[in-house]
Amino acid sequence: MRYAPAILVGRLTRFAARLRKPGGGSAVPGLVVNRIAPNYLKRTLSGFPQGLVVVSGSSGKSTTTKMLVAVLRAHHVEVFTNPSTANISQGLTSALLERADWRGRVPGEMAVLEMDEGHGALVMQGVDARVVTLMNVMVDQIDRFHDSEMVAGMLARIAARASESVVVNGDDAYLGRLVDALGPDVAVRRFGVAEPVMASAPRGLGYAETTPERIPVGDGVRLERVDGRSAVLDDHGSSVAIGLPARGIHYGVDATAAYTTAKALLGERFDPQTAADALSAIPAVFGRGERIRVRDQDVDFVLVQNPASYQLNVDSIEPGTSDILFAIGSDVRDPSYFWPTDASSLGRVSIVSGSKAPEAALMLAYDDVVVDRVEPDLGRALDDFLAAPAPASGTKTIVFSADSMRRTRAHLGLTGAE
Repeated sequence: MRYAPAILVGRLTRFAARLRKPGGGSAVPGLVVNRIAPNYLKRTLSGFPQGLVVVSGSSGKSTTTKMLVAVLRAHHVEVFTNPSTANISQGLTSALLERADWRGRVPGEMAVLEMDEGHGALVMQGVDARVVTLMNVMVDQIDRFHDSEMVAGMLARIAARASESVVVNGDDAYLGRLVDALGPDVAVRRFGVAEPVMASAPRGLGYAETTPERIPVGDGVRLERVDGRSAVLDDHGSSVAIGLPARGIHYGVDATAAYTTAKALLGERFDPQTAADALSAIPAVFGRGERIRVRDQDVDFVLVQNPASYQLNVDSIEPGTSDILFAIGSDVRDPSYFWPTDASSLGRVSIVSGSKAPEAALMLAYDDVVVDRVEPDLGRALDDFLAAPAPASGTKTIVFSADSMRRTRAHLGLTGAE
């Protein structure tokens, strides 16, 4: 009863926001409820019978969370999650409001939530998690998370709230040092890649600091092989074949993290084949290697958010793809942020668009990428790109930053849940 007025106001706010902007305004109701009832988020997160699971890190949170939820549900666990990938405090509260009854109670045996590194460190104050999964530490958003030591400190505060275990990327040196400081009552479970997988990524996997050696067989779950959208995991000596939602080693790492976390949570109830089947069936997450049918043609969406994800995702685009739209928006405040990356594998880009189109085109030119056209108006660029004939090779591909992704989806009428 204590949260009923806040729930009512939040739902009215959500209704008004969606009238004003269909498909948008998802975080606004949470912002309002957090102001009216500041303890609602923490109290609700602490109320799930089988506990709270938190996935955090610089990159891979959304895909790993979706994979983990799919594996748990395949094992008949009723899971609450944040399906819109909203991972800051107001977004998390909005996700709870979507499912809450009028008293604020949310159904589910277990909550599995991705959390932004900075907001997660604040949200988790006074909230215990059963398991915390940490993906990586990368040089991230230049205006927020450029300092790797700061990011590691935030993740350490989240990890400190784990009561049962911390699942950690064993190839990330920052995370290795972080878990060394955990108390003896918290189990540490590692995942990582085998040496041949690491060697197949000549630029590495984007971690701020990579450990010099891979985790040995038997010390965790390892990604043994990636071939396009197929991968093989080693689970303490047993091979597990899985499908991936998109091309790229990083999606294999996400799947390995989800598999390891599910095994930690389920214990003897965990079935490797059930997990493999669930992982293989999962679609791509909202722009992250997602293939969408738009205007009677398939289009691949590739989201780039920081230099590491830019490099990994550009490298994962199928070689020979001939029709590419490249859009960088206002979320990239300083495009020089991406200059250390190498986009030469693209070869040619049909259109460069977005509010940072001239800077992006210059950056691509320095990577010897041929740019056919610069069109700052994203709507016009999208219409022209999609109206063009079918590509000579591959699938039409749109590479975009988060701001351009949102504008692209709005322009194309893709306003459903992420």
